[in-house]
Amino acid sequence: MAPQAQEVWPGRGYPLGATYDGAGTNFAVFSEVAEAVELCLFDDAGEHRIPLEEVDAFSWHAYLPNVEPGQHYGYRVHGPWAPGEGHRCNPSKLLLDPYAKAVHGPVPSHPSTLAYDLGDPSQPDLEDSGPHMAKGVVHNPYFDWSTDRSPDRPLHESIIYEVHVKGFTARHPGIPDALRGTYSGLAHPAAIEHLTNLGVTTVELLPVHQFVHDGHLLDHGLRNYWGYNSIGFFAPHDEYAANGSSGQQVTEFKAMVRALHDAGLEVILDVVYNHTAEGNHLGPTFSFRGIDNAAYYRLVSEDPAFYYDTTGTGNSLNMAHPQTLQVIMDSLRYWVTEMHVDGFRFDLASTLARQFHEVDRLSAFFDLIHQDPVVSQAKLIAEPWDVGEGGYQVGNFPAQWSEWNGKYRDTVRDFWRGAPGTVGEFASRLTGSSDLYQADARRPVASINFVTAHDGFTVRDLVSYNEKHNDANMEGNADGEGENRSWNCGVEGDTDDPDVLHCRRSQQRNLLATLLLSQGVPMVLAGDEMGRTQGGNNNAYCQDNEVSWHDWDAVDEDLLDFTRRLIDLRLQHPTFRRRRYFHGRPIRGTVDLGWCKPDGEAMTDEDWHESHALAIGLFLNGESITDPDVRGQRIVDDSFLLLFNADADPLEWTLPSQWGGPWCVVLDTTDTHDTAVDPGGTIHVPGRSVVVLTDAVP
Repeated sequence: MAPQAQEVWPGRGYPLGATYDGAGTNFAVFSEVAEAVELCLFDDAGEHRIPLEEVDAFSWHAYLPNVEPGQHYGYRVHGPWAPGEGHRCNPSKLLLDPYAKAVHGPVPSHPSTLAYDLGDPSQPDLEDSGPHMAKGVVHNPYFDWSTDRSPDRPLHESIIYEVHVKGFTARHPGIPDALRGTYSGLAHPAAIEHLTNLGVTTVELLPVHQFVHDGHLLDHGLRNYWGYNSIGFFAPHDEYAANGSSGQQVTEFKAMVRALHDAGLEVILDVVYNHTAEGNHLGPTFSFRGIDNAAYYRLVSEDPAFYYDTTGTGNSLNMAHPQTLQVIMDSLRYWVTEMHVDGFRFDLASTLARQFHEVDRLSAFFDLIHQDPVVSQAKLIAEPWDVGEGGYQVGNFPAQWSEWNGKYRDTVRDFWRGAPGTVGEFASRLTGSSDLYQADARRPVASINFVTAHDGFTVRDLVSYNEKHNDANMEGNADGEGENRSWNCGVEGDTDDPDVLHCRRSQQRNLLATLLLSQGVPMVLAGDEMGRTQGGNNNAYCQDNEVSWHDWDAVDEDLLDFTRRLIDLRLQHPTFRRRRYFHGRPIRGTVDLGWCKPDGEAMTDEDWHESHALAIGLFLNGESITDPDVRGQRIVDDSFLLLFNADADPLEWTLPSQWGGPWCVVLDTTDTHDTAVDPGGTIHVPGRSVVVLTDAVP
């Protein structure tokens, strides 16, 4: 820890943050508006303030010999308090370093963090927040990565598993109590065994950047479980560390990534660069607001005392300012180069494209990503919407991006609910959504297919509840999406009715089968493979408890085994994960796909517009794959016939004769038969089921 009489050298203005070099630490922080900046070091004797007297290109900096890892620190920024002009400097408030690689928290919900006077918000509050505020931590950057390397799995071969570090491990009986809910817990062999046995290739972690628990949640005994409330874009969240929060969380996170890589699993981070936890003009001052409010946040041009918000959280980061762009790009590079992650899913990514007002594909953010030699090579996935005007941008991101395909989710759900007029769009979603992505020269991997995600019902709850049940969130059940609409399975919630249970069982399997056999990149919500329920809560963002945590004592082993078989089928057969779109016409004398009705006849133009059609057959010709795999090998696969029946009534399906055969059943969501059928013969397809057949010799 730093002595009271600390030697100070000029140091360097770059890199920003606290950089330990083995002999001391360089501190650098950006502020264009500051008139003076104090570095605050903390030890058992209290706080020691060191004026930063060197300034280069608005970077305030100093080098302190002998300051070592574990040192807690923060900043105080002196400058204008002029909210009406967009400036909110207040040296009474201790500020987190935006570049802190570790945070010793928690970031508090305390009145002293409000920089304005409650009686008169135009005036500053002078109460010192230092005794209550979380601190940045100097960390040791050295780590033995050994032979670690990314699995570097091609995206079309990927199966993403969206998972929460704590929720997945908090109740796992095979993980020691001390490691549950932590990075070490996710790295434990028991956790990795589930992932590898399931067959997924990539874990997508819900936010692990340092985040804040909202004060109103804490007041109600709740917590910010999902973590979409970031305050540190470089720091792994300290509450997920088993071994300490004075820099140990960085080492523990790296060890987790190394263990997952060793098991062949990639790591993608769900990142929240669109806003911070400081909220609107009445929110707390933790970091960015007090350092340089006008640089970091989008302000209302007519009245800079207020924030221009397209995220629904109170603020949006200012993508028109070069320093904000630098923070984001430096953060992305850090997580790839220093933390070895493999990619990112960008929350509310449309906000990042708002350099001015509209969402713009030519914005500086996309230019920087495209030109960056590190970040451009990572997997880049957009949540292609925000809450601002024109924010829904599915299909409109640049060529190197993949997108959460919200239209896939909605269409697949509608089809299996029996909604009329969905067959045509259902067919498009099954085959990679070329209508959304092909015009931009993108391929099926542009579509991240999903039917459920953290934000909404689980698969089990989706087919078990017609309405949301979010009362535990203490918002009068007014939060979350609206009614789920009927899945025709009868009563809601718990039941012993065998017909209802059979319907729910089939519908869960139908959704998973559709997802895992569609072209594009499937994303499975963690727990859906084993029947996880949230009791009908479709917005469990604040339920850091048994509502959200995986119940490993209530695993639906039958569903888990079925999902494993589905994933294995996808991984074994490139027919289900083609790199390019179907042509829909004969190639070298053979078709690559075909569509048929239950009578075995090909779909006509009129059939695609038949509003009452609830069944369709898809032929996938394994001999027609026109593109080699990434290793240059010519692909020839088995052919498959997929029969989808969303009607409650069974069908006697005549198998088409024009596509060969005989056909052998390899998967059936009702497990009613396992048989071979000659072309022109019929097969019984139960109501609400998927039957998959192959022409391969058994």
